[in-house]
Amino acid sequence: MSTIAIIAIIIGALIIIALLVAMARKSRERRELGQLQTEAQRDDVSHHREQAQEVRTEAAVAEERAKRKATEAELHEQRAAGRERELDE
Repeated sequence: MSTIAIIAIIIGALIIIALLVAMARKSRERRELGQLQTEAQRDDVSHHREQAQEVRTEAAVAEERAKRKATEAELHEQRAAGRERELDE
């Protein structure tokens, strides 16, 4: 074989190797990006679940306050009715 043919084969092989390495890197980067995006989505889901739990807790506290206020209003109403009966007597 001539020297030029051997050099051309070596250069062609180096180009093919370089392309394979570049494709492997690109594939790895794509896979890593996909993993990062999946992790970010899971974090987002977790954040929304935490927010939902906080809102549920706030709602439960507000409901308990409302029950207490209703009981307090009922007590005041009973006191008013009692005082009114005293006045009517």
